[in-house]
Amino acid sequence: MIIDTSNTLSVTEVNQNFSRAMHKADKKGRVLIFKRNKPKYMLVNLEVSPEIEMTDDEKIDFVASRILKKYRPAFEELAK
Repeated sequence: MIIDTSNTLSVTEVNQNFSRAMHKADKKGRVLIFKRNKPKYMLVNLEVSPEIEMTDDEKIDFVASRILKKYRPAFEELAK
Protein backbone atom coordinates (compact mmCIF):
# COMPACT_ATOMS: atom_id res chain seq x y z
CA MET A 1 0.00 0.00 0.00
CA ILE A 2 1.34 3.44 -0.95
CA ILE A 3 0.64 6.14 1.62
CA ASP A 4 0.31 9.79 0.65
CA THR A 5 2.31 11.48 3.42
CA SER A 6 0.51 14.78 2.83
CA ASN A 7 -2.60 12.98 4.04
CA THR A 8 -1.23 11.75 7.38
CA LEU A 9 -1.14 13.03 10.94
CA SER A 10 0.02 11.55 14.21
CA VAL A 11 -2.39 10.85 17.06
CA THR A 12 -0.62 13.59 19.03
CA GLU A 13 -1.17 16.12 16.23
CA VAL A 14 -4.85 15.19 16.01
CA ASN A 15 -5.27 15.46 19.78
CA GLN A 16 -3.65 18.89 19.80
CA ASN A 17 -5.44 20.28 16.77
CA PHE A 18 -8.51 18.33 15.66
CA SER A 19 -9.71 21.20 13.48
CA ARG A 20 -6.54 20.79 11.37
CA ALA A 21 -7.37 17.11 10.90
CA MET A 22 -10.94 17.99 9.86
CA HIS A 23 -9.65 20.59 7.41
CA LYS A 24 -7.34 18.00 5.83
CA ALA A 25 -10.20 15.49 5.61
CA ASP A 26 -12.37 18.16 3.99
CA LYS A 27 -9.65 18.92 1.46
CA LYS A 28 -8.39 15.37 0.75
CA GLY A 29 -11.46 13.26 1.61
CA ARG A 30 -9.68 11.32 4.33
CA VAL A 31 -6.73 11.52 6.72
CA LEU A 32 -4.66 8.57 7.88
CA ILE A 33 -3.75 8.84 11.58
CA PHE A 34 -0.60 7.16 12.81
CA LYS A 35 0.00 5.79 16.31
CA ARG A 36 3.54 4.73 17.22
CA ASN A 37 4.62 5.22 13.60
CA LYS A 38 2.01 2.80 12.23
CA PRO A 39 -1.27 3.60 10.48
CA LYS A 40 -4.01 3.08 13.07
CA TYR A 41 -7.07 5.24 12.31
CA MET A 42 -8.71 7.03 9.42
CA LEU A 43 -10.76 10.21 9.55
CA VAL A 44 -13.15 10.19 6.60
CA ASN A 45 -15.20 13.06 5.20
CA LEU A 46 -18.58 11.36 4.76
CA GLU A 47 -19.74 13.95 2.24
CA VAL A 48 -16.97 12.83 -0.10
CA SER A 49 -17.11 9.14 0.82
CA PRO A 50 -20.54 8.36 2.33
CA GLU A 51 -19.45 4.88 3.28
CA ILE A 52 -16.31 2.87 3.24
CA GLU A 53 -16.88 0.59 0.28
CA MET A 54 -16.11 -3.08 0.80
CA THR A 55 -17.17 -6.12 -1.13
CA ASP A 56 -19.20 -8.74 0.71
CA ASP A 57 -16.12 -10.99 0.84
CA GLU A 58 -14.05 -8.18 2.37
CA LYS A 59 -16.74 -7.58 5.00
CA ILE A 60 -16.79 -11.29 5.87
CA ASP A 61 -12.98 -11.40 6.08
CA PHE A 62 -12.96 -8.34 8.34
CA VAL A 63 -15.55 -9.72 10.76
CA ALA A 64 -14.02 -13.22 10.74
CA SER A 65 -10.60 -11.77 11.53
CA ARG A 66 -12.01 -9.78 14.46
CA ILE A 67 -13.83 -12.84 15.86
CA LEU A 68 -10.78 -15.07 15.48
CA LYS A 69 -8.57 -12.52 17.20
CA LYS A 70 -10.99 -12.06 20.10
CA TYR A 71 -11.70 -15.76 20.67
CA ARG A 72 -8.39 -17.34 19.57
CA PRO A 73 -7.71 -19.13 22.89
CA ALA A 74 -11.16 -20.75 22.78
CA PHE A 75 -10.69 -21.87 19.17
CA GLU A 76 -7.24 -23.29 20.01
CA GLU A 77 -8.74 -25.23 22.93
CA LEU A 78 -11.51 -26.61 20.72
CA ALA A 79 -8.95 -27.68 18.12
CA LYS A 80 -7.22 -30.04 20.61
